[in-house]
Amino acid sequence: MTDYEVSVKSVPTVRVAELTGTAEAMDPSSIGPVVQGLYDQLSAGLGRAGLVPTGPAIAYYEDADDGAKTVVHAALPVETDPSDEYDFTVTDLPAEPQMATLLHTGSMDNCLPAYQALGHWIEQGGYRAAGPSREVTLAFTGDADGWVTELQQPIEKV
Repeated sequence: MTDYEVSVKSVPTVRVAELTGTAEAMDPSSIGPVVQGLYDQLSAGLGRAGLVPTGPAIAYYEDADDGAKTVVHAALPVETDPSDEYDFTVTDLPAEPQMATLLHTGSMDNCLPAYQALGHWIEQGGYRAAGPSREVTLAFTGDADGWVTELQQPIEKV
């Protein structure tokens, strides 16, 4: 397993424009096509609204009501108020006092070892997950090998 450096930090509330979709499972091959399509639609919607993202993309996931599928959230930070005029939702992602974080370099198709390392670190440190994890895209290049994504998991002591 590749060594990952995990750090704990707080993150502030961030206002985002987002779209949601449903993936068949919580694995990269199911989520990838859904999240990419959502970002394409979201970028077009922001353009129509005359809005420009103010920070990196943030994706996060939740179990669907039926428990078998995954709700995929594709979000971009924005400076605007919620409005019914948009074809996307404007919401605030809550501040998190403690986020276990690590950097994953490369395609998100190969992110499972990074998530496993983060989960292992959380368990070994006497923590537990305290909400949905986030993926913050710090570098997005034409070549997926150049992508840099910060995996963030809210944590609390057990």
